[in-house]
Amino acid sequence: QVQLVESGGGLVQPGGSLRLSCATSGSILSMWTMGWYRQAPGKQRELVAHITINGNTNYADSVRGRFSISRDNTKNTINLQMNGLKPEDTAVYYCNSLPPLSPYWGQGTQVTVSS
Repeated sequence: QVQLVESGGGLVQPGGSLRLSCATSGSILSMWTMGWYRQAPGKQRELVAHITINGNTNYADSVRGRFSISRDNTKNTINLQMNGLKPEDTAVYYCNSLPPLSPYWGQGTQVTVSS
């Protein structure tokens, strides 16, 4: 059974950094393109970044140049390094495959950017 557990969120000032981590079980990383998504209050969930099995990455325009997604196949984790955080980055962040599979949405991790 696949489980995705997000961690690393918190409260940070504008311009600060956070590193999110998504722990997976099973062989998910070897089979799927993985993505980080976020959902802000009152908004739809959106794809922020994704990484393919081969390590190719892509980012939403709103985070390109500030966020970096990576995968560690030995630890079965997907990471999201977030630099230059802005108040509009405030959201609950989730990891899932791309396209996402409904049963695998986890609890997410809250990121709040505020002074």
